[in-house]
Amino acid sequence: MKRLTMFLVCLNLALLARSQQLPVYSQYLYNKFLINPAHAGSDGLTSYNITAREQWVGYAGAPRTFSVSGQTRILKKKYRLKQNIFDQTVYVPKTEGRVGFGGYIFSDRNGLVQRTGFQTSYSYHLWLEDYTQISMGLAITGYHYKINVDETSFRESNEPLLSDNLRRGVFIPDVDFGIYVLNPGYEVGFSVLQLAGAAARLGNNSNGNYWMDRHYYLFGSFSLPSGAKAKLKPSTLIKISEQFRPQADIGLTYVYDTKFWMGMSYRTGSSIVTNIGMKYVNSRIKMTSVYLGYSFDFAISKIQRVTYGTHEIVIALKLGDSARRFRWKDRY
Repeated sequence: MKRLTMFLVCLNLALLARSQQLPVYSQYLYNKFLINPAHAGSDGLTSYNITAREQWVGYAGAPRTFSVSGQTRILKKKYRLKQNIFDQTVYVPKTEGRVGFGGYIFSDRNGLVQRTGFQTSYSYHLWLEDYTQISMGLAITGYHYKINVDETSFRESNEPLLSDNLRRGVFIPDVDFGIYVLNPGYEVGFSVLQLAGAAARLGNNSNGNYWMDRHYYLFGSFSLPSGAKAKLKPSTLIKISEQFRPQADIGLTYVYDTKFWMGMSYRTGSSIVTNIGMKYVNSRIKMTSVYLGYSFDFAISKIQRVTYGTHEIVIALKLGDSARRFRWKDRY
């Protein structure tokens, strides 16, 4: 029994070391803050997002992810000189702010491995010219990793592998960094997550350290007019880690009147993703919008034989008056 116990726990340690260390999202296009801390407050609004993802439905122990995020722009009052029709100099109030804040928490489960984490972000925004903004962001993150050995059929409390921090888990702090460029016609972002590459020891000395691999994200998209009210938005996300082969998401989204959208993307070596969404504007409350999005991932790898696909739901709320919003910009 002890041999079986050690084998199963060591197997899960190996899977933990080789598995995707960060949650996977298909609708990152609608909440880029999850992959780049520089995005916090970039659109001048206060936003709240909830994402629920059920991966590989029908496959036992498949990943499940739930996250809640929020971001805002800190505004301040400035005054500018202006000549009126009587040639008198007056001070006109102007709302402006360059600092953004954000944060999120998530829970991600993959088999016996349970991961929870948080992030708090600071971003700084600068205008390069009239319609181009560059943002830089830095985030402090924390991750708690554990193996749910109590949910297995082997529960030998005197087993050394199960009596230490495998049960209670380990906390690993880290930092993220990002750059984000925003323009009415395009947007580009680059971020490095788990920048410090921290490590923690799981189990006894024979198990060694568990390292946090750096993850690099390069994102880009641009808008193409398609009729009076419609736009086409090609996009690409390239993901690279120190352990896995590079992976790219190549997609195209059709947006109508900024209120409805649908799209499709190809995730190299993994899946084909379809998504659809809508925006509801509350006319009674100024500049309050609710967003609903749904995506379905159809696996094209070998796991397709044992799964019914992946479902992801996003609910977002955006708040702010006209002073907080860049009128030329709508994220969806």
